Amino acid sequence: MIMESIDLLKILAAVLALAVAIIGHEIMHGWIAYIYGDTTAKNAGRLSINPLVHVDLVGTIIVPATMYFLPMLFGADSGFLFGWAKPVPVNMATVIKRAGYNGAMQVDLAGVVYNFTVALVASVFIVYMSQPTNADSLFYIFAYLFVFQLLIINVVLGVFNLLPIPQFDGAHFLMHLAMKYKINSVAEFFYKNERYGIIIVLIILMTPLKDYLLLMPVQLILNLLLS
Repeated sequence: MIMESIDLLKILAAVLALAVAIIGHEIMHGWIAYIYGDTTAKNAGRLSINPLVHVDLVGTIIVPATMYFLPMLFGADSGFLFGWAKPVPVNMATVIKRAGYNGAMQVDLAGVVYNFTVALVASVFIVYMSQPTNADSLFYIFAYLFVFQLLIINVVLGVFNLLPIPQFDGAHFLMHLAMKYKINSVAEFFYKNERYGIIIVLIILMTPLKDYLLLMPVQLILNLLLS
């Protein structure tokens, strides 16, 4: 009975941590854009912490559930969670007009900065929290699992979003950096290939590329945060 309760707490902690990570990530894009005069996200009601307005069927439900439960079918521990929310709408032309390409790059990286900040705070808590035992209350066990998942998931999202994959923050940052220095060929490359972003993501997740592009950097950052 206790083990069943703990398994349920693990799932709940992972789901809540993922929601905090991906919803906060998207809100930060809209919030920084709002600071620079773009009210698009605010007018669309997307600066809300209500999770329902941010849910993406594939990115928020199907992909995370698959990544969590699929390894269990093969007798392995559940893998790390990854997902995304509906992108917050941003009128980048307004941001660039008000704050230039530097402002646009700040909007691009706002979500990643949020993820790594949350991961840093979570790492401080996890270092000083003792690992729970069966003698601890279910509340403490849940709190520990939630903070632990918050740490892992935010590092994973931060690293993944920094990759220069079309549609992702790293690519948007490089595109605006190229536009700032008038390297139009680079900007055009990312713009023209945005529709292939999800295909590239699936290739990375389903091949050994994930070990080098995702798991190794994630492990390095976790080691630094927990050292």
